[in-house]
Amino acid sequence: MKRILLLLAFSATFIGSAQNITLKKGVVIDSLVVNDTVPETFSLYLPKKFDVSKTWPVVFVFDMNGRGKQSLAMFSAAAEEQGYVLAASNNISDTLSITKNILITSRMLNTVTTMLPIQKNGIYTSGFAAGGRFSTLIPVFIKGVKGVVACGASVANIEVLTNRNPFHFIGIVGDEDFSYPDMLAAEKILNKLKYPNQLLIFDGGEEWPKTSDLSEALRILTLAAMAKGNVSKDEAYIDANYKSDLVKVNRLYSANKPLLADSWLEEMSEIYQPFMPLDSIKASRKTLRKSRLFKNKNRTQNALSLKESLIKDEYNYYLEEDILTYNYNNLGWWKYQMEELQKFRKNPEVLQQKMGKRLEGYLKALVSDNVDILSAEDPIDGEALNFLWMLKTVIEPDNFESYLKIISYTAKTDDYGTALFYLEELLKKGYKNRSELYALENTALLRITPEFNELVEKYLKGARYSIIEE
Repeated sequence: MKRILLLLAFSATFIGSAQNITLKKGVVIDSLVVNDTVPETFSLYLPKKFDVSKTWPVVFVFDMNGRGKQSLAMFSAAAEEQGYVLAASNNISDTLSITKNILITSRMLNTVTTMLPIQKNGIYTSGFAAGGRFSTLIPVFIKGVKGVVACGASVANIEVLTNRNPFHFIGIVGDEDFSYPDMLAAEKILNKLKYPNQLLIFDGGEEWPKTSDLSEALRILTLAAMAKGNVSKDEAYIDANYKSDLVKVNRLYSANKPLLADSWLEEMSEIYQPFMPLDSIKASRKTLRKSRLFKNKNRTQNALSLKESLIKDEYNYYLEEDILTYNYNNLGWWKYQMEELQKFRKNPEVLQQKMGKRLEGYLKALVSDNVDILSAEDPIDGEALNFLWMLKTVIEPDNFESYLKIISYTAKTDDYGTALFYLEELLKKGYKNRSELYALENTALLRITPEFNELVEKYLKGARYSIIEE
């Protein structure tokens, strides 16, 4: 069968005038024009079985750097498996206001739903990290969006949610991702608001979910649509998914992951309640929660959750104090905290290992957020930023940018001793870009000094300026 779809005579809202357009199925198509009045484009994915004789659900995937093609590539295998159309804007950006991003989204959504046979109640949004958070705002501002699949991101603003206009929220997160505790907390709030929601948890950190997890989310949306009567009920599809989920529970328990097994049984209760009695699910969950393995893991997890919360509060408090006071003396304390996190990560208890990874991710994100905030201020507090760059060398010792920023700032303030110290630390880490080093802002006087060139000669075997022996 040909994998080419010919769509004829689109209206002016798509390309300005009616014309023939050929769209390939089973591949991501990039740079489709939204309309002639704005310089905006989007990427599109049509499953191989797509045809215009029936309607299709669609997921709008958001990347806050406008990388539509790349974001669809991560989602396409799951969309192919579950029969979903995908679309993504190439113009969404975290440098734009929410209002502008919403307007861009609205124009793209209107174009896609006009040009393709999209199910009226089958419009969903998704994204990873910042894109995931933004995707949770779309149903609030644009009518007709029925659900969200947020990967590694919680609801952007709980306060704007209302039970008068609920959407189906599916969160996907790794249990080593620092967003994991926030998503657990959001799940409880959504339950109180009576929002239909599920939280899919996988082994891993801050990363795009695997195809199986994304496919799982789309399966849930399809089952929810069947439960509401938005699409025809398929008994074979329901039964096959139910059996697959039971296998998943057994596999998790056999792998000594009773907490994940229990979590999935809880989600199964919500997913399959419209279709069948839940006696077997309730019995399985009751048996699991009575097991010694579950009780031990649950007790440990509860204790670690409290500990993790207290440590995060401590990070927030001391970082705020250190920034306000330019407390360089406290860099040693932060180094000690990183050593403590390494102890967690090397602990034989898996739950402690995961907590250590979450806390490290949280600290890195906390520092990066403060860098972004200070960098956007006018005037910029250079000393505070310099402290944060130094802290970054402690928590991310292989991030060369941090060292370069410090060298540039301390050279500007004539603190050549500090600049040379961080230059040597940078070179010890394996930095090799001599051209960038000699073009570094604010270092014109520093880089003609003998000390600077001696370090370059020692580590890079070739200083730009000669070293004159007296």
